[in-house]
Amino acid sequence: MDLTLVTEGRTTIAVPCQNPLVPFPPGTAPVFYNSRMALNRDTTVLVIRQIKPHSYLDAMAASGIRGCRVGFETGVPVTLNDHDPTAIDLITHNVRALNIKADIICRDANSLMSEEKFGFVDLDPFGTPAPFIDSAIRSSGKYLGVTATDTAPLCGAHLKAGIRRYMARPLNTEYHTEVGLRILLGNVARHAAVYDKGIIPLFCYAHEHFVRLHLQLKSSASAADTSIARLGYVHQCPKCPYRMEEKKFFPGIHTCPVCGATLTPTGPLWTGPVHDPDILSSMILDADTFTAGDNAGLKKLLPVCRDEPDISFSYNYHKLAKYYRLSPGPVDVLLNRLRDKGYFAGRVHYSGYGIKTDAPLDEIRDSINP
Repeated sequence: MDLTLVTEGRTTIAVPCQNPLVPFPPGTAPVFYNSRMALNRDTTVLVIRQIKPHSYLDAMAASGIRGCRVGFETGVPVTLNDHDPTAIDLITHNVRALNIKADIICRDANSLMSEEKFGFVDLDPFGTPAPFIDSAIRSSGKYLGVTATDTAPLCGAHLKAGIRRYMARPLNTEYHTEVGLRILLGNVARHAAVYDKGIIPLFCYAHEHFVRLHLQLKSSASAADTSIARLGYVHQCPKCPYRMEEKKFFPGIHTCPVCGATLTPTGPLWTGPVHDPDILSSMILDADTFTAGDNAGLKKLLPVCRDEPDISFSYNYHKLAKYYRLSPGPVDVLLNRLRDKGYFAGRVHYSGYGIKTDAPLDEIRDSINP
């Protein structure tokens, strides 16, 4: 296996050579490494630097980049697991080169997580994490990380696959990224409740082709009940821009107050906060001196997430203006007008044209072009 050195953050490891001439170079190597996921790993390292778990499991380690970065850049004892012996050879090489404290295991991830406990369990599979969420919750002592790259099922482009994997109905709307993030959160919350555990989102976001969750698990029946109470639905009008949030385990039937159409529910999904403000504030401070794999992406992401209103849907500013046949001005002017009227209003982290506000549609319309 031909190897090349890559540096991400402060960590340098060996990875297999890839064919740069194909659409997806990581798929050409015998062991997987995707440089486009650097931001995903940056945020995980930053979260772990704040919470300092007693141990960390990279359940599907592949090249070992995620677990190696956690071990080398946080000092937390790590376990790197993969079912592929070729990956284990590469992980062993990288761990020795970095001289970090790490256990290396070659097992099926579900089998390992069903038998052993770790302070922070991290799922970063190729595709859906759905088959691993249950065992990961049982394995986690306190913290859980989940990556999903099957955004088409999560966001409603592949409706039946989304329903099968996450037991929720997605909806392919202009804010489908928000829907995908909250459907994944809701799915984890329902799995955790089976074991009398509640979830507390520390830092959860969506970016390009993935959704990433960093969660604290709290063990008690009351914590599980609190999480279940935060499940609900977003109801979208199929004919006009109206949408509403419903915090309820079973959806009601609602009629659009603007045009009279029956609203389409999507969910169940998480309607609670997706960040812990204290954790996010600490991450922003830490990021000033942190060596990131994607420094520009990280510095852009964190402040927008901090200022994003806690609302389960968003609007595409340009599409709203087109619907009302108005000429849109600068988005910040619109947001300031809505704030001046006493409403919450802010940008979203996953779209340059997205806004979140609790203002009704007529107020948004009047504020676009007063």
